[in-house]
Amino acid sequence: MIRKRYLLRNAGAALALAALAGCTGMNTTQSGAIGVNRTQYMSSMVPSQALEQEANQQYAEILQQAKAKGLLDRDAQQLARVRAISQRLIAQAPVFRPDASGWKWEVHVLSSDEINAWCMPGGKIAVYTGLISKIKPTDAELAAVLGHEISHALREHARERVSQQMATNLGLSVLSIATGSSAASDLGGQLTSVMFTLPNSRTHETEADRMGVELAARAGYDPRAAVTLWQKMGAAEQGSAPPEFLSTHPSAASRISDLQSAAQQVLPLYEQSKGKAAAR
Repeated sequence: MIRKRYLLRNAGAALALAALAGCTGMNTTQSGAIGVNRTQYMSSMVPSQALEQEANQQYAEILQQAKAKGLLDRDAQQLARVRAISQRLIAQAPVFRPDASGWKWEVHVLSSDEINAWCMPGGKIAVYTGLISKIKPTDAELAAVLGHEISHALREHARERVSQQMATNLGLSVLSIATGSSAASDLGGQLTSVMFTLPNSRTHETEADRMGVELAARAGYDPRAAVTLWQKMGAAEQGSAPPEFLSTHPSAASRISDLQSAAQQVLPLYEQSKGKAAAR
């Protein structure tokens, strides 16, 4: 029995390594002024189009459920504000990936006490009213939130994480043969997991932070607002429970320091944007 378990563990590890070896190295975005150029590895088992299709379906279901409960886009003025800021950021997305101009972007506001916001693959955005009412962000701070979440989608972090899960599940599936259980999960379940349950990695968070401040700066929002935003988030965390946004977006003093550095790096882009706006 010990020998059998040993062989199964080795077989699982071999399959996981084989799956990882089958991943394609790529850089989903251009580096931008901020310099994001890490090589990413995506599994052929997780096509970008398939993940976007699943995201579209889940997003539609979330909106349908919210609408049925009277929780979708209840405040027209609030929705207009979020959409106006989002559109300015989206207009700058081609700096990182030109094909984003062809994405079918959507932006909605969901009535919920949670301090949260997210952007699914393909550009499906949701902002929760708790973020607006409890944090009370300025337009520039809200741009920092949205820029961060948009950057996750541009960088295809969800696809990268699902690819990693696929590789792990392939290895675990060998062990399930002995137990009769199923280690593999469907694509939709894995997307839900990486979007709404599992925390992002420090690498993904740093990339989204840095790209987000550049998007904000290019869109005419002061990138230094990202620092004040996270200070407000940290203050909100002092309550009885941390905001949902922080439970999946770890914050630390080192993160604030990195944001300060990134904001200074893209500050000239913000000044240029203001100059162009004044000229108009």
